Amino acid sequence: MAPAAAFDTARSILQSGLAARAFPAAVVEAGRTSGPIWREAFGALTYHPGAATCTLDTIFDLASLTKVIGTASTAMALIGGARLALDQPAADWLDDWRTPDRAGILVRHLLDHSSGLPAHARFWESAHDRAEIRRALASLPLEREPGRASVYSDPGFIALGFVLEQAGAASLDDQFKPFDFGGGEPLLYLPGRELIERIAPTEHDPWRGRVLRGEVHDENAALLGGVAPHAGLFGTAGAVGAFARLVMRTLREDTRLGSPALMRQFATKTGVPGSSRALAWDTMLPTSSCGTRMSPSAIGHTGFTGTSLWIDHERDLYVVLLTNRVHPTRENNQLKTFRPQIHDAVAAEALSSKF
Repeated sequence: MAPAAAFDTARSILQSGLAARAFPAAVVEAGRTSGPIWREAFGALTYHPGAATCTLDTIFDLASLTKVIGTASTAMALIGGARLALDQPAADWLDDWRTPDRAGILVRHLLDHSSGLPAHARFWESAHDRAEIRRALASLPLEREPGRASVYSDPGFIALGFVLEQAGAASLDDQFKPFDFGGGEPLLYLPGRELIERIAPTEHDPWRGRVLRGEVHDENAALLGGVAPHAGLFGTAGAVGAFARLVMRTLREDTRLGSPALMRQFATKTGVPGSSRALAWDTMLPTSSCGTRMSPSAIGHTGFTGTSLWIDHERDLYVVLLTNRVHPTRENNQLKTFRPQIHDAVAAEALSSKF
């Protein structure tokens, strides 16, 4: 681990975020393939007086980090096992998609957000269960021709989840469990009651009428039973860091995640016009949450609840930042200002050192 003072600038920015109430709780982990170089927790789980202190053991709703940790990993396993192909029509697995408008949607289009499906759909307002979501998804109008442009789409990933369940002949939860990415720390769907005291609360949700703690924040994911392709995983910063180290190893050698060739394919921009998207992953833009100091080949993702993971494999550096910025309300968007500053500070301090 680095000396305590090594990340003073990044620490100061995080403390400023706390003071500004950009989030009540945060945990950061920066590291290399060999292991963490900085881990620190900030704040308390809520703003209430006497709230439990945030620690390195605090578990967060990872939100859309589920897309890269859970869903992309499951897709890679199925592709590596020749049970799924990137250029396979999604309709091969979804009977109700065998219509002219959806015939051209390939698995890769769902992964890189170029399927033509809209960015959002409030399925939970009219659907009552998974079956009704699937029917609504099949009739959702496309907004553009598949492959023409990437528009970040939760409905696209929800469709991908149904594809993966059919191709893997098992639920997303059952397909994810054998990976054991957590490195001995929690990384799972549907955390049990024994973990509740360690979980950072998210929003007071009007739809469910309560503050959410240990329940997935995303409403569509909740309607899908808490196990969803676009959200649903819970974990610690240490667990997400263990996954990041595995990704960096997989770019050099075969691992349980897959081969270097397949990992590179998932980590490379797909070539959709005007898009920074790879397969499930996003790639570095100086205007994004990763800041300006990472390599152009860096990959990452954010989560709506206030989470992010960025991996700069060229420089052997990853940064995990987990917060519950949506507590008590999603209207708090201050993290957008602090997040790139934090990444820039971590990158500058890590890359100028020898640890």
